[in-house]
Amino acid sequence: MQIDPLNDALVKMHNAEQAGKMTVELSPASKLLGNVLDIMQSAGYVGEYEHVENGRGGVYAVTLRGAINRCGTVKPRHSVRRQEYEQWESRYLPAQDFGLLILSTSSGVMNHYDAKDARIGGKLLAYVY
Repeated sequence: MQIDPLNDALVKMHNAEQAGKMTVELSPASKLLGNVLDIMQSAGYVGEYEHVENGRGGVYAVTLRGAINRCGTVKPRHSVRRQEYEQWESRYLPAQDFGLLILSTSSGVMNHYDAKDARIGGKLLAYVY
């Protein structure tokens, strides 16, 4: 029984990255996980990925690039106002302008740099660096 599928997927990806694997399969596939993978791919943390339907919720087959030092979810999912991004960056990221926070906003799932530019807040989902 999975309590937090996003956390399970990120931990599985981090462990495969540390073990030197080139690919990893993340299940069950969801829209949220797909959006997080889109953000990580656009930032250069993961390579190509594809959704494979297996009749049990689907699987994402992800190609790893060796760029992830650490990734994880934020529990509890804190609300973030647009003025508070620096506070949360210093709490979850090791240095300024290194890594990114992933948020769920009213405009969809995005990283904190895009949310700053759009001047919107949201809920913290995950971090990666």
